[in-house]
Amino acid sequence: MLEADIKAQLEQYLQMMEGDIVLKVSAGDDDTSKEMLSLVEELSSMSSRISVEKAELTRTPSFSVNRPGEETGITFAGIPLGHEFTSLVLALLQVSGRAPKVDQSVIDQIKSIKGEHHFETYVSLSCHNCPDVVQALNIMSVLNPHITHTMIDGAAFKEEVERKNVMAVPAVYLNAEFFNGGRTTLEEILSKIVEGPGADELSDKDPYDVLVVGGGPAGSSAAIYAARKGIRTGIVAERFGGQVLDTMSIENFISVKQTEGPKLVASLEEHVKDYGIDVMNLQRAKRLEKKDLVELELENGAVLKSKSLIISTGARWRNINVPGEQEFKNKGVAYCPHCDGPLFEGKDVAVIGGGNSGIEAAIDLAGIVKHVTVLEFNSELKADDVLQKRLFSLPNVTVITNAQTQEITGTDKVNGITYTDRDTHEEKHIELQGVFVQIGLVPNTDWLGDLVERTKFGEIIVDKHGATNVPGVFAAGDCTDNAYNQIIISMGSGATASLGAFDYLIRN
Repeated sequence: MLEADIKAQLEQYLQMMEGDIVLKVSAGDDDTSKEMLSLVEELSSMSSRISVEKAELTRTPSFSVNRPGEETGITFAGIPLGHEFTSLVLALLQVSGRAPKVDQSVIDQIKSIKGEHHFETYVSLSCHNCPDVVQALNIMSVLNPHITHTMIDGAAFKEEVERKNVMAVPAVYLNAEFFNGGRTTLEEILSKIVEGPGADELSDKDPYDVLVVGGGPAGSSAAIYAARKGIRTGIVAERFGGQVLDTMSIENFISVKQTEGPKLVASLEEHVKDYGIDVMNLQRAKRLEKKDLVELELENGAVLKSKSLIISTGARWRNINVPGEQEFKNKGVAYCPHCDGPLFEGKDVAVIGGGNSGIEAAIDLAGIVKHVTVLEFNSELKADDVLQKRLFSLPNVTVITNAQTQEITGTDKVNGITYTDRDTHEEKHIELQGVFVQIGLVPNTDWLGDLVERTKFGEIIVDKHGATNVPGVFAAGDCTDNAYNQIIISMGSGATASLGAFDYLIRN
């Protein structure tokens, strides 16, 4: 079942198990059950600490991971391979008694949760965001006996997915009710269950020398450079890691041949914590004001003060802003072909956008879905020639240029898209089941108002030191008017802004 190199790595991990575990298996005569049984038996043959028992679980095929005589609440419905293989390995280690790598404060929060919490997460094995959610909920199940979690492979339970209209993964249900969609960290899950720090607690913090707004590559770099100067540094982040968390493969980060977004973010977070930086995650900036100090108001009403401030709030997927987009988000409207593509197997979909990201998405989807229609607003595609050649070689792709999207239609989910031919002004409609929006990024700077000077596109205007028009306020990364948006460029601009802020502090 497992390839030789993966099996060799797994044997090393299984040696780290600290106690015995029992895999309780519910299997039928179908091919998926047979493959799952093969995997479970292979695991058992690799460690004397793993035993297998037959059981009747809620879903077939599935298996649960338990301690002898104790139900831990972790179940895998389907075969946890692909991106979910790591989730399986961690579950084996953590159920055996190996402590999960999370802060003690988080462990205490999890253990304090009262009441029964039964989570179910629908995933696709090609989704790079799903494992973070699965692993977070598995940790909660290991630490709290009142919490259970089941990972459900949508491809193995298609009827269930169709019945629940799951059209985007990960999709998390709590006690049979929809709880959350999309990539979610352990902290974000806890924030929905356990009350976080209040406005008064945050407002009582002493002023910072440097306060960074945003926890992506630019913000992390800026904070580390500031902390290395020995000055009081803080980070406010709506979601630590930012857009990089949603990046599948990174192959242009110099000195690292290939990595994935979540892995890079984990390294950034570990590096930031090494410097004792005050990280205030899951906090959204609302307003900025320059007085004697720079004052940052958060959505929860807290006000943080600092001698200097670095804005590194990054960018987000640009919306097409037509009727139906918001109404059918996660109900046929999607933004990640890697994550959600497998849910549209055998269906007709559209990709809006003819740039590199749009054409890459169309190529990926063409190998899964029945047919892909690419809609491009301009008269020709903007993607690189090599991508266009690959696209036009595919038999199940149609490209429509000069197409202005008017509406995404549907009832309880997407059933079509309406566009206008910009040459003839004729309105046309295509029946389909999914729409993937790939039209670039927009900077997260709306909250700044008129205080900080920006371009007509909303990008913060900075000088060569990363300084804005407001004394003591700097900016870095994808939210600025940098010529290019790349991870490595954001890190460099974060360092520049931090050094600029330090120079400002010295001189003022």
